[in-house]
Amino acid sequence: MASPFSGALQLTDLDDFIGPSQDCIKPIKVEKKAGSGVAKIHIEDDGSYVQVSQDGGTRKLERAKISLNDCLACSGCITSAESVLITQQSHEELRKVLRANKAGGPSSQKLVVVSVSPQSVASLAARFQLNPTDTARKLTSFFKKLGVHFVFDTAFSRNFSLIESQHEFLQRFRSRTNGGQALPLLTSACPGWICYAEKTHSHVLPHLSTARSPQQVMGVLVKDFFAQQQHLPPDQLYHVTVMPCYDKKLEASRPDFFNQEFQTRDVDCVITTGEVFKLLEEEGVSFPDLELAPLDVLSNCASTEEPTSHEGGGSGGYLEHVFRYAARELFGIHVAEVTYKPLRNKDFQEVTLERDGQVLLHFAVAYGFRNIQNLVQKLKRGRCPYHYVEVMACPSGCLNGGGQLRASDAQGRELLHQVEQLYTSVRTQLPEEAPGVLELYEHWLQGQGSDRASRLLHTQYHTVERAGSSFNIKW
Repeated sequence: MASPFSGALQLTDLDDFIGPSQDCIKPIKVEKKAGSGVAKIHIEDDGSYVQVSQDGGTRKLERAKISLNDCLACSGCITSAESVLITQQSHEELRKVLRANKAGGPSSQKLVVVSVSPQSVASLAARFQLNPTDTARKLTSFFKKLGVHFVFDTAFSRNFSLIESQHEFLQRFRSRTNGGQALPLLTSACPGWICYAEKTHSHVLPHLSTARSPQQVMGVLVKDFFAQQQHLPPDQLYHVTVMPCYDKKLEASRPDFFNQEFQTRDVDCVITTGEVFKLLEEEGVSFPDLELAPLDVLSNCASTEEPTSHEGGGSGGYLEHVFRYAARELFGIHVAEVTYKPLRNKDFQEVTLERDGQVLLHFAVAYGFRNIQNLVQKLKRGRCPYHYVEVMACPSGCLNGGGQLRASDAQGRELLHQVEQLYTSVRTQLPEEAPGVLELYEHWLQGQGSDRASRLLHTQYHTVERAGSSFNIKW
């Protein structure tokens, strides 16, 4: 039987699959030799490992193999058990719903909503040599020609994720001296990182931000607020998101984001940027020739008809927004520009706020699993110096997600640089100043910090017990 997944997410019967677009790297195990003494491992700029012996000799180390009982949960890697949860996560399922709408009567039709991530727009813009605004408008036109009713920008839902993250950090920082919640606070918008933490490092879970990701905030915006606006129950809406990452399919499938009353998920289907490109090819559509159509708005006051973004990099800007907000609210310091200090590599950098030689805030970004593993070990040993860490499973962050469009190896860095430039060319705004955000907090969520806001904009995490299997036995 053919796999229901696209070519980049094929599953075997026995083991996790690691997408070929990802460089999956395990920590290197150095074989001890008699009399060899202590050796150090140096990480080169290209990510390769070099063993340096005491006498100065060097030896390049090979990347370790992935065994059957390994689970890194990085983008493009899921377990065969979890595949059951996401069999309905593909562009073919979107096609089925659209075909059913055309064939059925009005009473059986569903309102189809597509929410598009800014990272996916940037990737498509690079492929077709367009600017992000025109790309978003042509994508809107394409989906509506297929039969989609509304197309939204997930940058709008990210406003709520950023605001909730800012408030959560302040609350934790202020209560840290009297036995409050754990610091550092670690971002939780990356489901690959969350999957990894839940399965292998339960001691990390108290540190995770409870703020929902932009995808899942958009889920409740569509299935709760927008459904009310349309005078429809949540199960009459079919909500699709376009994301740069395969692990977003797993996130949408979490039981925490399932409405028991109406038996519907906040996000019914997740398709990647690559799957959108495949859909364009299968439909025989020339993307550059599509007409322009404005993005839809959630309400009259809720958004703009062109894509927007936030400062702070291609993974959502969590560190910069929380850093600036905390500096202002806690210490009365206005930070005009955030300065990063690279550490071991470009995917592990620090940001500090100092006054009179004293470090007031110590933040970091950790992208990719070699840096995540270092961070996790520091936490386990009680030696993590940071107050806040922006964590993403993919090297270089979400713009380099496993679901993005790829170039040949020789052109990969150039393409990523182009995608980054296109992403940052979009007009940015502060989350609290985005049109409609404060109005929705007041009228839909019953105010910031309300029980309703906490229920709809936050989530929780669970330790996943490792299932016993004969494949786990070390013979």
